[in-house]
Amino acid sequence: MKILDQYGQPIQSDALAEPQTSRIAQLQNAYLTASVDGLTPARLAAALRAADMGDLILQHRIFSDMEERDGHLAAEITKRKLVVQNLDWDIYPPPNATAAEKATGEWVKEILTDAVDPIEDLILALMDGPGHGFAAVELEWRQEGAERLPAFHPRPQEWFRLDTLRRELRLRDSSMDGAVPWTFGWVLHTHGKAKTGYIGRLGLHRVLSWPFLYKAYAIGDFAEFLETYGLPIIVGKYFSGATADEKASLMRAVTALGHDARAIMPQDMTLEIQKITGGGDGTPHMTMVDWADRSQSKAILGQVLSAEAKATGMGSGLATVHNEVRKDIRNYDARQIAATITRDLVYPLIAINRGGIDGLARCPRFRFDTGETEDMALLAESLPALAGAGMRISVEWAHEKLRIPMANDKEPVLIGGPVASPKADAIRGAAISAASAVIDAITPGVIAGPVASETDQLAGAAALAWETILATIRAEIDKAPDLATLQTRLTEIYGGLANDELVNIMAAAFALAELKGMAEAGQ
Repeated sequence: MKILDQYGQPIQSDALAEPQTSRIAQLQNAYLTASVDGLTPARLAAALRAADMGDLILQHRIFSDMEERDGHLAAEITKRKLVVQNLDWDIYPPPNATAAEKATGEWVKEILTDAVDPIEDLILALMDGPGHGFAAVELEWRQEGAERLPAFHPRPQEWFRLDTLRRELRLRDSSMDGAVPWTFGWVLHTHGKAKTGYIGRLGLHRVLSWPFLYKAYAIGDFAEFLETYGLPIIVGKYFSGATADEKASLMRAVTALGHDARAIMPQDMTLEIQKITGGGDGTPHMTMVDWADRSQSKAILGQVLSAEAKATGMGSGLATVHNEVRKDIRNYDARQIAATITRDLVYPLIAINRGGIDGLARCPRFRFDTGETEDMALLAESLPALAGAGMRISVEWAHEKLRIPMANDKEPVLIGGPVASPKADAIRGAAISAASAVIDAITPGVIAGPVASETDQLAGAAALAWETILATIRAEIDKAPDLATLQTRLTEIYGGLANDELVNIMAAAFALAELKGMAEAGQ
């Protein structure tokens, strides 16, 4: 049986037998080397131009080194990675899903939760995409019982190049155009799809590389400044007519005193230690470093407040605005990561193990939960009032807003108020109407009246109102498999009535019984 990929083409069977890179000796013997030592603006510009032409090696070596050498950049890019990894996720069936499609979605969720390498590791690896422009995780399929399940192997970006048209990623091998990544062999995430240009230009690190370089120069100059002005100046004085050997001896003493605080010198020579009182202002260097840090924070997170502890004098409003920007970036990353996982992991899992999937359009979707919980206290106060005013509010919508999952038929539920459903509202209204009709009719003059026909009419009207309630109760009794279920259902239907309403209904019930007895006695 042929297994078709997301686009209806047969997959390469070798993709299920072994990882593709195990066949490329050039990559297996490659070493990751540092590239930022001696980095200059000219070298950086040359590396970016080479990436534009399809050669990605030097650019992505520099990008990887940047995260290792720059503590601020590493901290900010880690924040962006972890915020997506910490989101809850779920598998959603396609629209108008059949029972089989729903069952397939539940199977995928179980597999990703319990049966494969931690899905969080995959998400974290794919979050290299924002910085580099793409992230590649190789899949190694292994047989576990009756199922084939993947292991995740993140691969460095420098293992790839662009094809001659600079549109598609290729593995670096001995061929001129590179090897096409096997379908079902890779989770290949290309980030920043909304940005135009070649893949080599999509990475956020292209923007971050220039602040990184300027900051490196500023820190180097600042270190040199500290070496020059951070130590006191030691001046050695030799007597007039000193020989070259005597001058050399004095210089050795000055040098030794500067490093070891110990020195010897001729007795008739002197040393003076002069304190620096000016000319050592290092503010320009640190201003450059501060500018570079802020530029990196803005590029990565869209704001700077999460990396600083400065008082802005603008209250919490500015912090709220900055936090909203972070949420926009988080949701953008989450949508792209989820689409890649659906295409390159969820679909292959189903196609290999269950088959029968009708293209990517009918594939269950991997989706992150990026919703925000509404103010529960505010909704608890406003929803009953709005429902009482006549608004038809969906229970499912309320659960979604409050981030409270809907209970299924087999789960016990909390009971604390009237069930918000048309059937329950109708039953509740019928009970109250019946009680009101009977109580309004029960007056001393009516009950003691000699005319039996009036009593018959009252009893008939009340009985008709109660018939709706009794019919509902009979139906629940017929459907209930046991007494506990019946008790739960009756509590759901009538448990929300206020105490005074229950008293009125009980009073009306006794009155109804008395009226029916009087009617029968009169007959």
